[in-house]
Amino acid sequence: MKSKYHFSFEALIVYQKAMEFAEIVNQLVQKFPKHEMFNLSSQFQRSADLIGYNIAEGSSGTDTNFNRYLQIAWESTHESVCASTKARLRNYNTFEEDEENRKRLTEISKMLTSLKKHLKSKIFKNNNVV
Repeated sequence: MKSKYHFSFEALIVYQKAMEFAEIVNQLVQKFPKHEMFNLSSQFQRSADLIGYNIAEGSSGTDTNFNRYLQIAWESTHESVCASTKARLRNYNTFEEDEENRKRLTEISKMLTSLKKHLKSKIFKNNNVV
């Protein structure tokens, strides 16, 4: 069911993909051992969630501020890669699941990089207007 209330950041495909990835991670960590609940499970969920959180939070400010939040989201994609790798190494997820995570994170990372470049271009143009 789609809400009749809409925020502009929700239209960003990178946000939508980040939200989807976080839900995939939430499902993946359900099968991790209980002793990982406050360790790898928590860290993996947090890093995955922070991608979307930072896109949403940063979108309401200036382009410069948004760019800073997008950098944090981008860094969270790297943290999520590490968490996925650790999960594979500990045999909590399969090679195929890790590859799928990497594929999704690569796409999100590239989209964040493109959006950051676009914002930097806008910032540069606005600062050089006579």
